[in-house]
Amino acid sequence: MTDTRSDAPPPEVKDREAAYGRENSGLISKAVFWIGVALSVAHIYFNSIGTLSTLWQSAWHYGGLGLMGALIYPAWRARTETSRQLALAMDIAMGVLLAVGAVYLAAQETAIYDRGVRLNTMNWVVGIFVIITAIELTRRTTGWIIPALIVISLTYVTWWGSEIGGVFKFSGLSPRTVLFRSIYGDEAMFGTIARISSTVVFMFILFGAFLVRSGAGEFIIDLARAAAGRLVGGPGLVAVMASGLTGTISGSTVGNTLSTGAITIPLMKRSGFPPKFAAGVEAAASTGGQLMPPIMGAGAFVMANFTQINYLKIVAVSFLPAVLYFLSVAFFVRISAKRLNLRTVDEDAPKIGAILRRGGPAFLLPIILLVVLLIKGFTPTFAASYAIIAVVVASWLTPNKMGPRAVVEALALGARNMVPIGVLLVAIGLAVNVIVTTGIGNTLSLMISQWSDGNLLIAIVLVALASLVLGMGLPVTASYIVMAALSAPVLFEMIANAQMVDVMAAGNLAEEAKTIFLLVAPDKVAALGAPMAAVDAKALLELVPPDFRRTLLEQALSPETLITILLSAHMIVFWLSQDSNVTPPVCLAAFAAAAIAKTPPMATGLTAWKVAKGIYIIPLLFAYTPFLSGQLDQVLPIFLFGVLGVYALAGFLEGHLEAPVGLVSRAILLAVGVALIWPSGLVIQLAGAGVFLVIFVLNKRKDARAIG
Repeated sequence: MTDTRSDAPPPEVKDREAAYGRENSGLISKAVFWIGVALSVAHIYFNSIGTLSTLWQSAWHYGGLGLMGALIYPAWRARTETSRQLALAMDIAMGVLLAVGAVYLAAQETAIYDRGVRLNTMNWVVGIFVIITAIELTRRTTGWIIPALIVISLTYVTWWGSEIGGVFKFSGLSPRTVLFRSIYGDEAMFGTIARISSTVVFMFILFGAFLVRSGAGEFIIDLARAAAGRLVGGPGLVAVMASGLTGTISGSTVGNTLSTGAITIPLMKRSGFPPKFAAGVEAAASTGGQLMPPIMGAGAFVMANFTQINYLKIVAVSFLPAVLYFLSVAFFVRISAKRLNLRTVDEDAPKIGAILRRGGPAFLLPIILLVVLLIKGFTPTFAASYAIIAVVVASWLTPNKMGPRAVVEALALGARNMVPIGVLLVAIGLAVNVIVTTGIGNTLSLMISQWSDGNLLIAIVLVALASLVLGMGLPVTASYIVMAALSAPVLFEMIANAQMVDVMAAGNLAEEAKTIFLLVAPDKVAALGAPMAAVDAKALLELVPPDFRRTLLEQALSPETLITILLSAHMIVFWLSQDSNVTPPVCLAAFAAAAIAKTPPMATGLTAWKVAKGIYIIPLLFAYTPFLSGQLDQVLPIFLFGVLGVYALAGFLEGHLEAPVGLVSRAILLAVGVALIWPSGLVIQLAGAGVFLVIFVLNKRKDARAIG
């Protein structure tokens, strides 16, 4: 019998519950459910009403999520009933002990300081146990790579770092120091990253769970079908639009792929798109969900805390780049539809009027409230708390009214969705703490600078390669955290140096900045007051030792400029961190889409990698243009030229626009695409835009003649 109650869970919630695993039956299921409810309520209290220190909040956060993780993810896949019962007993004991241990360590901080930062036997036992369980839970939720990275980090700082030579030699720290810093350090398990996890990340994941439970996911897909379903190639465009809209409420690329792909991939296949292409488009579009404001996965929150740049600013400057990325995917869909001569559209697409009558726009109210509160200056956690309340209120304007049962289920769902993310973010603090303690990030930054020989483009390519390798084992958020610590400083310095060269070449160097040159090159000071060639300015800048370089930048460039450069460096790293979702050999979003489409995973990954080329192209705009910092009259031309540029490059890659493109035209499209995206000057970009439009119009006439 169909459940017609207003607070019955929608199909996507039931499907998610069926996939949970062990806790899907009996007492374990109930325990996980109610622990999740309690944990969500506690986080709402911590973040909106009460106050706790970072240490205590992080300890409760990890203790609760760790207990849930131990119950959800078994230690091993049991093949017999005896083995299953043994694993269950061990996991219950581990979960309870780690929850108690996390709270115990928070309570012991004052006593440890009172003893002169000396650990007693119980501190040692509990501290080691909590670290080991964090590593183990990370293994269960994400695989072996992150635990291996943590173990390598901890052993490097205590043991083998002193045994190697070269720039990576580290004299080593005592086990006591490492244990203490791993628990209580600012960048450690219960430090900055855990605080981010327990505040903004948890609250926005919970906000997304309420939206999903309220039926917003169905509304998003219906809205996308209504808007794009009747266009040529519409089912593919529905995937792009639905994934972008879902990204505003979802914190997971794979979750985005599975939720929207279950509808869009069969829709694309029925309309004539090859299954491999349909899966690749869905994976590429779902990857873009991590780039779409206001949530952007957990990346925007982590970036805000790393850089101390206002979260709202990060979200605001991310909108147009995200739109440009989704357009780049849409262009591949359009071109493929034209090449395959697909005239079939989604005839069953709902009408906008029907969606309006069902109260669909009510789902927009919580997001609007969220944005308004952020603009008014409220903290993200406060805004998320009220947005959650708004979801419940708005649901009463729709057929899927959220009653008490639905609210409780949303609380449980939010905590359940947070388990792998929260455990990961707490555990990755162990590796980040080592990076900060040893200064290895600065060493790697210097190596990237040396290998690139000061060339920013080469440095970006190196960061992309490193991000790809790291992303084979790390989820996107963890990959961004590690790569930001390792490579963002060198990108910041190289972008800042490029701007310094421009300032010096224009003869606009501030007087206080010239004092640095009085120390390092007094005979060159006179030349700084007049314009000079860029090559001469670069040569002068290279005379400044690295120790003085940061001081020079702070004196020569405004604080606003330095903040923008910092944001550009981190945004480049963040975008490049997304490539592991769609780039073989490990591309989880593509593999998830392949499972729905029943296509070869690796071939699907290659297709997704081709369609998601915007991930690599758009970061170049961050590095070489004021796309993230300019006024509207600067940003809009960059965006518009970028739209034409990515379309031209898509036509080059596919050999097709509205009709097949010949070899000569294809080569011209490549040149035009590069000219439009690269900061080659307004005249060249206008000329490139004109050439592209001429090619497009002629190509469209060719298509019309073929049809006629």
